[in-house]
Amino acid sequence: MSLRITEIFYSLQGEARTVGRPTVFVRLTGCPLRCTWCDSAYAFQGGTIWSEDKVLAEVASFGPQYVTVTGGEPLAQPECISLLEKLCDAGYEVSLETSGALAIDAVDARVVKVMDLKAPGSGEVHRNRVENIACLSPNDQVKFVLSTREDYDWAKMQCDLHGLYERVSDVLFSPTHELLEPRTLAEWILADRLPVRLQLQLHKYLWNNAPGH
Repeated sequence: MSLRITEIFYSLQGEARTVGRPTVFVRLTGCPLRCTWCDSAYAFQGGTIWSEDKVLAEVASFGPQYVTVTGGEPLAQPECISLLEKLCDAGYEVSLETSGALAIDAVDARVVKVMDLKAPGSGEVHRNRVENIACLSPNDQVKFVLSTREDYDWAKMQCDLHGLYERVSDVLFSPTHELLEPRTLAEWILADRLPVRLQLQLHKYLWNNAPGH
């Protein structure tokens, strides 16, 4: 069992429900999407082949409580499913960051799925796999990355249409870095009294989104 890995590193979780928590990140290589605002395009190609055992040993070397498997799109590698299971078996709290474009039904139920729904401004709205929503549990999270008012209005509609506030633990609204002012998004959320979590990507403010952080 092997995986193509872009990087494994120890940092603070930059977003989602565990923001600010020390976390080991396993970034898998490859992604079938090309979002206009992508901040991890360096993970599209390249990487190094690691055995699953080597990945697990590297993760263990940091002595973490939290592990996040991310990409690219980690589920583009079928072996990701096995890795997630083994990480859970090792006793870690595990989350998966996924685009929502690939099936999530085989993901271990112990994994917290942080799933995107791609807004129109991403250029990939047509790739949303609506069937995935039925696979989300009350422990999972849905993330919308928003660039414009149109994106925001679209995200509100999706939340209502699919009952996301009741289905998952957190609905995350994230402004696209340098395209949508966080204060503007905050004011929209407050004006509409939305039960969402505004998230700013902590790693971009601490380390300017540098790889390995």
